[in-house]
Amino acid sequence: MFEAIRKHSKIVMFLLFLLVIPSFVLVGIDSNYFSEKSPVVARVDGHKITQADWDNAHREETDRIRAQSPNVDPKQLDTPQARYATLERLVRDRVFAAAAQSSHLITSDARLARALQDIPAIAALKRPDGSLDTEAYRSLVGAQGLTPEGFEANVRRELSVSQVMGGVMSTAFATDAAAKLAFDSLYQRREIQVARFNATDYAKQVNPTEADIEAFYKANAQRFQQQEQAAVEYVVLDLDSVRSGIRVNEDDLRTYYKENLTRLAAKEERRASHILINAAKDAPAADRDQAKARAQELLAQVRKSPASFAEVAKKSSQDSGSAPAGGDLNFFGRGAMVKPFEDAVFAMKKGEISDVVESDFGYHIILLTDIKTPRQPSFEELRPSLEAELKQQQAQRKFAEVAEAFTNSVYEQPDSLKPVADSLKLKIQTAEGVTRVPGPGASGPLANPKFLEALFANDSVEGKRNTSAIEVGPSQLVAGRISTYTPTRTLPLQEVSDRARLLLIAEKSAELARKDAEAKKAAWMGNAAPAAGLAPAVVVSRDQTQNLPRAVVDAALRASPDNLPAWVSADLGSQGTAVVKVLRIIPREGVDAQQAAQQRQQLQQWWSTAEGFAYYEMLKERFKVQIKPARPQSSNI
Repeated sequence: MFEAIRKHSKIVMFLLFLLVIPSFVLVGIDSNYFSEKSPVVARVDGHKITQADWDNAHREETDRIRAQSPNVDPKQLDTPQARYATLERLVRDRVFAAAAQSSHLITSDARLARALQDIPAIAALKRPDGSLDTEAYRSLVGAQGLTPEGFEANVRRELSVSQVMGGVMSTAFATDAAAKLAFDSLYQRREIQVARFNATDYAKQVNPTEADIEAFYKANAQRFQQQEQAAVEYVVLDLDSVRSGIRVNEDDLRTYYKENLTRLAAKEERRASHILINAAKDAPAADRDQAKARAQELLAQVRKSPASFAEVAKKSSQDSGSAPAGGDLNFFGRGAMVKPFEDAVFAMKKGEISDVVESDFGYHIILLTDIKTPRQPSFEELRPSLEAELKQQQAQRKFAEVAEAFTNSVYEQPDSLKPVADSLKLKIQTAEGVTRVPGPGASGPLANPKFLEALFANDSVEGKRNTSAIEVGPSQLVAGRISTYTPTRTLPLQEVSDRARLLLIAEKSAELARKDAEAKKAAWMGNAAPAAGLAPAVVVSRDQTQNLPRAVVDAALRASPDNLPAWVSADLGSQGTAVVKVLRIIPREGVDAQQAAQQRQQLQQWWSTAEGFAYYEMLKERFKVQIKPARPQSSNI
């Protein structure tokens, strides 16, 4: 029956359309209808966070980062760790919102107004009389896809939420005594001697039998498991693949050249000289009026005798940088000068003297001395870059159409990727040893949890069917299928006998090293004579480890200073054991007042952060936070 539906999928879809759409017309569409189909990944205060919420939040976060840092590698933004960090931020925001609502933390209109005035982009929209340019304000927030009311609601909500943690973290403090105690302990130095008992030195004493190896294998079967893995094939549709199939029409290319020549050509530059009478924008009105009157006098003087402009600039201009050169500012393009000055210069004709121009610096009299018009590049010079731009634009417009064909093809022909690859001229890529969790060094789609989840879904594993089209990045879709699947299994002893033998020898060697170290330590502790096996004394601290293993330094610093010399052991894992003799405590060198103040401030920041984390963990318990996906392991593990 299901096979028949697949073969006649278009007919079935048409029938469903006839049956389902009228029902929506009659009863309406519940806004939760689609969201309920998305699996729940977290809960906060009884409210669901769905996979769709997570995906949308991560897409917005990725777009924000790419807008701020265009050169960032997109692969770094879509790792399991990056996606999980987005989920944690989403949960955190929901927790703070719930806490703000529960505590009735609200933002007054006056507080909102002050916050808006503190935003530089909004403060710049003020008119000279202090009122706000409402049309410019509406355009500013509109660029973010918001109305002024919606933008202000967001700011009001953020201010309310900020009060949740602000009351906790702003009250943390640290005294001089606490800072001294903490940093004296942190940077304390100890003189020690160390004896290393390396596991490899005991390996020759371990000669396991076949029975020993078999027993070790059975007792540690989980160490010899091979996790489920698959050989997969997949196809990727992205802008590059769409662009590669585009052929640009010659007429379109020449039209594009004509339309964009002004943008692509080098920018016009102008050379000007000026006379400046200083007047700060916040100077009293009387002072500015006096400066303007002086500028008007000089303007009349140079207009009466234009040839005297340079001489007047040397004597009267208050721009110390250009006055010695007769006011000459050399060539400059748009964007190099303040806007009123630039607007005046680029509206003038060569040899013309401007009226008095007011800027934040004061009052200018400008003489335009030269215009440098750049050579326009030819069509052939710009052809490669024009073709690349036009292809990119056409690929972006065409992507939605091709993406729909891609999505339909992998669904309608689920047993092979060849049809979609042939029709859209895509390359079928293959990979071996793919696991449910991204492996070390995984990249592209094989590092995307959503795609791997779809690959290892029951239908994909059991039926070897195509996955649906999965979005793995901006304008990037992938579909794949498993060609060979190997379930989790314990490898037979015959395959891992050598590895089991090496692991057993390493374990037994480390155990012999530990026993010998403990015996030697006991003997040395009971003997006043110097221990023959100890290395020369060195001074260690947390920031000066002398290239000793961290476990050795930590053991030395944990040793009680009450009865010196003190003897401690440091477990080095598979490498063996170390015995440490702590000879004496060396106090930290004195710090000056400035260092002490910096350390007190640093301790206060640490304490504030610790209290913030603790309070957030308490809020998570209060609002019954549940996060279903497991935290991914760090990629460097």
